[in-house]
Amino acid sequence: MRKMTKKGGFLIKKAVWTGAVLCVAAVCAMVYALTLSTYRAGAEAYYDYVVALDAGHGGIDGGVVGTTTGVRESDLNLAMAYLIKDKLENCGFRTVMTRTDENGLYGSATGGFKQRDMRRRREIINEAKADMVISVHMNKFSSPSRSGPQVFYDGGSAAGKALADSMQTMLNGFTGNGHSALAGDYYMLKCTSAPSVIVECGFLSNPDDEKKLTDGVYRDSLAEVIVRGALYYMSGAGI
Repeated sequence: MRKMTKKGGFLIKKAVWTGAVLCVAAVCAMVYALTLSTYRAGAEAYYDYVVALDAGHGGIDGGVVGTTTGVRESDLNLAMAYLIKDKLENCGFRTVMTRTDENGLYGSATGGFKQRDMRRRREIINEAKADMVISVHMNKFSSPSRSGPQVFYDGGSAAGKALADSMQTMLNGFTGNGHSALAGDYYMLKCTSAPSVIVECGFLSNPDDEKKLTDGVYRDSLAEVIVRGALYYMSGAGI
């Protein structure tokens, strides 16, 4: 959970898109179709490119909680990470998960558990020699009006910014939001020199976002868009 974002909402069912949004969405779809077919056709050539997927929180650290359903962020993060994993592997990438079940990575639930949890995630990422890191989270804000996915990157990483911008472009085309990727000083963005992003998939403090994020069909579509962002970056079009 991160609390920096801009105002926005899921406009597909609420309003008619502007010509500019439609243009961006069309370009994004074209780039995705080209890059996805390329990676599927040459899947064996990319077996050594490793994407680390980090499902945020876990165990006694459930993260933020949905205001309507009470859903735990940690559960949604894990579900999203597995969907992204499957789609990346279908494109020929290798993946590694920092967290594979509902438990945290801290061992015993004693003092300092959060620091141990974060260090273990970093160890897994570095042991895998990850070429890209995608950390999955859900957002929360004091005002329920804030909505939509938001991507964060390490301000000192040009590659991280390029990856974040690519993902944010694809996500904006999907949701109709006008968010920009934001720089953030977060541990998970500094685990490796490889391009790393935190993807806040939506706001559990926003009833509409919460409803969508607890729907399996929507999560599957969102995971596909996140993979589009990675492919857009890999194609060089997003750099």
